[in-house]
Amino acid sequence: NFNVNRLFKWYCKGATIVSIIGIVQVVAYRVGIGPLWNYRWIFNKWGFSEGGLGIRMNSVFSEPAYFAAVIAPAFFVAIHNIFWRKRYYLTRNASIIIIVAYMLTFSSLGFLAIFLATLVLLLNYGFIRYAIIFVPLAYFGFGYVYNNVEEFRDRFDGTIDVFYYNKIDDYDVHGSSYVLYNNAQISYRNWKENPILGTGLGSQEIAYDKYSLTNVIDALQIDFNKSDANSMFLRLMSETGLYGVIFMMFFLIRNYVSRRRSANDFNWIMSNGIFLIIVLYLARQGHYFLNGFPFFLWLYYYLRKRNDVLLERKPEKPEFVALQEAKTIGS
Repeated sequence: NFNVNRLFKWYCKGATIVSIIGIVQVVAYRVGIGPLWNYRWIFNKWGFSEGGLGIRMNSVFSEPAYFAAVIAPAFFVAIHNIFWRKRYYLTRNASIIIIVAYMLTFSSLGFLAIFLATLVLLLNYGFIRYAIIFVPLAYFGFGYVYNNVEEFRDRFDGTIDVFYYNKIDDYDVHGSSYVLYNNAQISYRNWKENPILGTGLGSQEIAYDKYSLTNVIDALQIDFNKSDANSMFLRLMSETGLYGVIFMMFFLIRNYVSRRRSANDFNWIMSNGIFLIIVLYLARQGHYFLNGFPFFLWLYYYLRKRNDVLLERKPEKPEFVALQEAKTIGS
């Protein structure tokens, strides 16, 4: 019945459960209880990621980056609740669990999500007021992560090496950085040939075979993300051209609910959390349906529609709107 609050509440409960599983996974790995940290006996596409505390937590997801992307909306709610001492959708304990689990991924995408979540919160609460705290915090935070998290350092250095220095033949380059660079080159060259409408949904694999750097003899022969471009933005650019990219940007901006234009605190917090996962998918996840991504797009859209209705009714019948909000949130 388009009850966005109930749906998001269920999602947050699921996020809490998989976060608990993730924390148990790391503890089990440290004490050597195999079945509680290695989930290949349950999931055929589950993978082990070394690093962090010996293992980079991925819970029931196939890799840490997937956990970081899907749990990003709940993570946004969690840090908002902790720093502003609120209890929207998550209890204090659940918020702490999700934040701890998120840190245990040691994922570059997760660190990007932390930066973006902080930035989005500041933009909603007043960036100028908090910039004096945020800018130094971001600077020293980046330095700390770069110097202490090997996976992040390798990924960052690898990205600089391939995008700035064009090191496509250096086997010391981080594999994920090379894959992203390769797909960026493929999508750009395919877009140049078909700038308006692209080459059609599902055509990225054909473009890959045509433009991949793996066709160059001296280049690294890493053949990953052939069909999804490793980034939804790159895939949209290649498969749907300017039409698809502009549509997605319009969708993202048009349906965004800021704190200033939100009918209540629940709406803007939910909207900004979902905004986060959409941006992360545009950056580093190219599959249109992976981990239920369309669910978040529909939720984002209907949340804005619901917020508009509440804003229209509020001046006329505030007591009616307040009652309807209480019923919706309570359910």
